[in-house]
Amino acid sequence: MSSHPHDEEHRDLAADPADAGVRRGMRAVTGDSFSLGEAIGGVRGVVEAILPGLVFVVAYVLTTDLTTALVGSGAAALVTVGARLVQRTPVTQAVGGVLGIAVGVIWAWTSGEAEDFYVWGLWTNAAYLVAFVVSIVVRWPLVGLFVEAVRAGFVEQSAAQRPAKDGGAAADDTAQTASPWAPLAAWRADADLVRRYTIASWFWVGLFGIRLAVKVPLYLDGDVGWLGTMHLALGLPLWGLVLWLTWVVVRGAHREEPAADAADDRA
Repeated sequence: MSSHPHDEEHRDLAADPADAGVRRGMRAVTGDSFSLGEAIGGVRGVVEAILPGLVFVVAYVLTTDLTTALVGSGAAALVTVGARLVQRTPVTQAVGGVLGIAVGVIWAWTSGEAEDFYVWGLWTNAAYLVAFVVSIVVRWPLVGLFVEAVRAGFVEQSAAQRPAKDGGAAADDTAQTASPWAPLAAWRADADLVRRYTIASWFWVGLFGIRLAVKVPLYLDGDVGWLGTMHLALGLPLWGLVLWLTWVVVRGAHREEPAADAADDRA
């Protein structure tokens, strides 16, 4: 899932020991309950997501000096990483933000146009939009891949939490021979899961489509003030809303499994 909030979709597919029990990004949609605070990384997550972009647009609007805005934004991103290093907390999210800002800074510095600070975000949103639409058309909705990746063991310890139904040597043989990638495709045999994940994927199509529909005209007009404002307004707040909508659709999709497993054990 960079300072661009859509990069939050990917940041926690691998669990960090320091975040044990915490569901952030797309991991948040797999829980029985949804915490917006946890999903966005708390107050620190909000600050790290918006600070560099906020510094850039405020500095540019006040000074109309591109160098000042770029240096300020880059410094703000580095501060977020430095704070985590000093406190010895995971730096994955902050480093992602620095990389995203670095691309924007280099692009704008090279072109000399302040609006190019946001062009990388426009391209990545367009790429995500196309990817989600294609995934829906071919009936491999990306939300399904993300959610099932979390459930299938691509998050630390999740594989250990899945009970073996048959037990004994047969279970050991299955564990040794089963492909770790199998769960990423198995859900497609369940029509209800495909329907849920397709609906949820349309929410993400809407997110990226709204961002592009609003920001591309502002970019083409060179209206940096409004472009920066809409970048912030359609960033973390809209991302958090779509995460919650995804959770609403996805929750309960696997709730029947414990009962089914119990019935198998009694047979």
